[in-house]
Amino acid sequence: MAETTYTVTVEGVKREYPEGTSYQEIARDFQDQYEHQIVLVFADRFHLQELRKTLQKDCELSFVTTGDPIGHETYKRSMCFLLVKAVHDVAGHDRIERVRIHFSLGKGYYCTVEGDVSLDEAFLEKVASRMHELSDQRIPIEKRSIHTDEAVELFHRHGMYDKERLFEYRRVSKVNIYSINEFEDYYYGYMVPDAGCLKYFSLHLYERGFVLQMPDRENPEKVPEFNPWPKLFHVLRESVAWGDSQEIDTVGALNDMVTHQDMREVVLVQEAYQERKIGEIARQIAERGNVKCVLIAGPSSSGKTTFSHRLSIQLRVNGMKPHPIAVDNYFVDREHTPRDADGNYDFECLEAIDVPKFNEDMEALLDGKEVYLPVFDFTTGKRSTMTHPKKLGPQDILVIEGIHCLNPKLTEMLDDDNKFRIYISALTQLNIDEHNRIPSTDGRLIRRIVRDARTRGASATRTISMWPSVRRGEERNIFPFQEQADVMFNSSLLYELAVLKQYVEPLLFGVDKDTEEYLEAKRLLKFFDYFVGIGSENVPTNSLLREFIGGGCFRV
Repeated sequence: MAETTYTVTVEGVKREYPEGTSYQEIARDFQDQYEHQIVLVFADRFHLQELRKTLQKDCELSFVTTGDPIGHETYKRSMCFLLVKAVHDVAGHDRIERVRIHFSLGKGYYCTVEGDVSLDEAFLEKVASRMHELSDQRIPIEKRSIHTDEAVELFHRHGMYDKERLFEYRRVSKVNIYSINEFEDYYYGYMVPDAGCLKYFSLHLYERGFVLQMPDRENPEKVPEFNPWPKLFHVLRESVAWGDSQEIDTVGALNDMVTHQDMREVVLVQEAYQERKIGEIARQIAERGNVKCVLIAGPSSSGKTTFSHRLSIQLRVNGMKPHPIAVDNYFVDREHTPRDADGNYDFECLEAIDVPKFNEDMEALLDGKEVYLPVFDFTTGKRSTMTHPKKLGPQDILVIEGIHCLNPKLTEMLDDDNKFRIYISALTQLNIDEHNRIPSTDGRLIRRIVRDARTRGASATRTISMWPSVRRGEERNIFPFQEQADVMFNSSLLYELAVLKQYVEPLLFGVDKDTEEYLEAKRLLKFFDYFVGIGSENVPTNSLLREFIGGGCFRV
């Protein structure tokens, strides 16, 4: 009987392969045409596949590398699996209670190990050596699909109680289990075909845990120098400790709260915690005595506007009179906005702001002069000065909010001694389980999809398409200055994704399957399958979440 062969087309090149040939074998034939390691493949444009899948028909293939966003995330996810496997191999399964992958720090993940283990340099060296050994041996990362009930039993048997909890709420009938040798685990998303793809990493002891350092997408074959961000680490660790104290550290734990507890109380406790934090910041500002400018910066969808209003209320409690100022009102007229490499307006760059005029007005206000502050009309793309005059009194203080507020160039004419800098971001402390993170960028993207649809009539397709540009602007204009902040504030709420679920799912279902944004929409929809949703009726009107879902008491 003649062997069945199929035609595979890659970048216009056609080749014949026998039925059942793995995509990994085909990838090896084309690897020299790609700058970076191939880790996934698109079959017939839209069907993202792991390389372990086999050829079953004529098709057109497009390979995904570690230099692509999806490929880079796949590399990091697979590296986490390799790490957890190596920790168990070095310490012994019986001595490990759990390995937790907490949050991003620098270019890596902060992790902890609990159990009968001395976490020191010697232990980390053994773990790194074991990871390299598995990589050198190109140990396959196998995948099998089992019934959800069987998966729950398997997780209980392995002591993975976080995953057991998670899948008690899953409605799907099958679960994909990955394995390296005998070690089995669940991971949300695709994996590389074998450990041989996982060559580049380093481990660094830090605080009470360690950091798994990995390459960035721009240079996926080079592990960058480990440069921890102490202030960011402190607020992240504090957020994790808060989640642990509330027994809401994973999605399964949150679902337990939704189904078995009074969520009104859970919501109010989270809100009270944030209010306490805001009050502490206001007290610091008041105690310093000489502060005249509060500068608030943070990435997109962090809740900067609502935070500035709530902080202003707390400043009033401390005897001060705040005046909110939005830097966005100092955008240059649209025709003078710089353009990016693609020819689009670059609203994220500092040059999109009339910095000299901003400094002139702020100096005049601080000198006690009367100033007509501009208002930017986003419809016409022009500034208007037909406004009411503003003048500061002795107890008055400026509360300035904008993405560039921590950049010294924005306020270069103002006295540094009179500034108090605040960095705010939605630093998601909740994770899917102990080995599967929820990136903060996902939380912010979901917030923005909901807000853009409500306030701008923008589709999820539009918001998703703009997100890479927004992220590039953040990397360039916000994150390099975050450690200069006097304080950091985490605007993420432990319960918020359960509320956002009802708002974002219809928008994501509206993304057309023929668009480039569909794959991201599909990923987010699968993500929300983990959550038991709740209504928004118990969310207070002054909540930061109201900036996105609406119904708030502030004008945002």
